[in-house]
Amino acid sequence: MAILAVNNLLPQKDYPANKSGPEINFVVENGEFGSAIATKLVTSGVIKSADVFIEEFISNPKAQGISAGVHRIESKVPATVAIEQLLDPKRLVNQVIIREGTNLGDVIKVLKKSENIDAEEFSRESLQLVSPLFPELSKSLEGSLYPAHYSFAPGTSLISALEQMVAKAKSVASFTGLDIGFEGYNAYEVLTIASMVQVEGDPTNFEKVARVIYNRLKIGMPLQLNATVQYASNKRGEILVTNEDTKIISPYNTYRVVGLPPTPISNPGSAAISASLKPASGSWIYFITVAPGDTRFTSDFEEFSGWNMEFNRNVAAGVFK
Repeated sequence: MAILAVNNLLPQKDYPANKSGPEINFVVENGEFGSAIATKLVTSGVIKSADVFIEEFISNPKAQGISAGVHRIESKVPATVAIEQLLDPKRLVNQVIIREGTNLGDVIKVLKKSENIDAEEFSRESLQLVSPLFPELSKSLEGSLYPAHYSFAPGTSLISALEQMVAKAKSVASFTGLDIGFEGYNAYEVLTIASMVQVEGDPTNFEKVARVIYNRLKIGMPLQLNATVQYASNKRGEILVTNEDTKIISPYNTYRVVGLPPTPISNPGSAAISASLKPASGSWIYFITVAPGDTRFTSDFEEFSGWNMEFNRNVAAGVFK
């Protein structure tokens, strides 16, 4: 009994659940990671122990997704709750949403609409000031701006905002293993593949779409992906690609040019990146979305041709509207 009594007097390493204090604005700076965040959380009175927070941070893969910015979170909470609240996009103050599949131009438009972003001194030339995700492999920023929820302090320059997105992409690249590459493809090539997977597929079939791309590359078959042609012709989001579209002179026209496009065509999320690093096993070289939610894969051209006719009938019937 005496031992129990002594143990009860020992200081607890975590705040109890359901006894939180008032909410505060907590700032995560660009590039801050687990240990730095933990120390600030203790100083701000949010958590009791940095060590407990770091343990929970390491054990929770989603914790890598904590975004830079201003977070509205409760004080005096357990470390697990602190992580949950830091991951909750609804708790970001003045948040900017960069969606998966957007490209560089889309991101710049979104940032220019944010009241906290100062875009006065921004120019296309100033983009050269931002180092991309893999600067040793490409100078293009396309694909380097990780899609997530962000919160920027008032007066943040547009260039600084882009740099924060690249920093986030670097964290994800390290966590997923993207920076290592995959089976002879370097990190930038895998990023380019992931950018196509993001637009061509959906989370339920990303791994299969990635496998089709790798299979076509392996046999020297043109990728013939509508998404790359739409990127080149600025017709993203359209259901059909015409014969004229496939004749456009562009390095992004994968109907004419064999191999990968010169840059990514979108900013892929972690699911598309992971799928490109761990594609499904299969011999498919064709796929088509016959109807919403009905994407089919085959290695037989005749079967694919039949599905293509079914797709055209569905388009005419308005199934995709």
